[in-house]
Amino acid sequence: MQNHKERENKETGHPKIDHSKMKMTKEEHYTMDHSKMDHSSVPMGMEGHDHHKMMIEDFKKRFWITAILTIPILFFSPMIQEFLGYNILLPGNPYILFALSSIVYFYGGWPFLKGFVSEIKEGAPGMMTLIAMAISVAYFYSSATVFGLPGVDFFWELATLIAIMLVGHWIEMKSVLGASKALQLLVSMMPAEAHRVKDGTIEDISLEDLLKDDVILVKPGEKVPADGIIVEGSSYLNESMLTGESKPVKKEEKDKVIGGSVNGNGSIKVKVEHTGKDSYLNKVITMVEDAQKTKSKMQNLSDKAAKWLTYIALAIGFGTLAVWLLLGFPFVYALERMVTVMVIACPHALGLAIPLVVAISTAVSA
Repeated sequence: MQNHKERENKETGHPKIDHSKMKMTKEEHYTMDHSKMDHSSVPMGMEGHDHHKMMIEDFKKRFWITAILTIPILFFSPMIQEFLGYNILLPGNPYILFALSSIVYFYGGWPFLKGFVSEIKEGAPGMMTLIAMAISVAYFYSSATVFGLPGVDFFWELATLIAIMLVGHWIEMKSVLGASKALQLLVSMMPAEAHRVKDGTIEDISLEDLLKDDVILVKPGEKVPADGIIVEGSSYLNESMLTGESKPVKKEEKDKVIGGSVNGNGSIKVKVEHTGKDSYLNKVITMVEDAQKTKSKMQNLSDKAAKWLTYIALAIGFGTLAVWLLLGFPFVYALERMVTVMVIACPHALGLAIPLVVAISTAVSA
């Protein structure tokens, strides 16, 4: 089993990673942009999938807790009540909204706040910066209104924005795990050993010891260990997982066979042509990995849009403050307009649409 895992790492080009020794915290993992991640470094073993499952479950937990808290925040928000035409306020209503929103901001918004710090350190503001700016402005301004600053709160905007961004990233991370499982399925198609025919005898060897021009025996029901040409015998081979051909294909002498295909009822001897990274199966795996790593035009556009939206939101926000002050309005009035502009500048739709594009494109490529 150990040799098989080592063979997988060697032949597929995946580095051997011991996740049990990784010092990455959950919070540090949140800051990673999964759409930009080099998925070729994602291990095929159970450790890698357990790691991703843990992160997905944590994002899922953060989303559901945020969503549950968002319901009372929306219901008791004075601005929402004014929109919908009802008036139900609890004793200490502002403090209840402040308490619920504080949990949402620090618990649900933590991945975005960490991501903001990472983007600033790298000097590359993007979606995390835009989200963190919007939720921070909304939270701290709204908190100030609770404790005496004249104005209206934006707790409902804060909660809905965080909930939507969390579900978007949750969907994206699930697509990454699904694509990694597809690669693991491809790798598992190769057998662990091959029957090499040498000097009239048959010996079982590991695939990493298999060389070009070796002659191997493939027994009925076994998987073909490597790409090659049949030199003796005939059989029907099931290549459906590799080529999409639904029916077994008849193969005779001088016909080519693909490593990973399943032999039928006949025994065949195959002269090896391609092994390891040169094999058809590994080329397919490489293509899937490249498809995962290649960013779509939509993703590149979204990165640029988030960066410029951040600059524009800051410029227009402070510009709004300056204009209202120059027009002679009180600072509190001008501040409320500035906060409104900066909160609205963070597009909910963009934060949800891009992870969906990543999820769909990754699944299709796999």
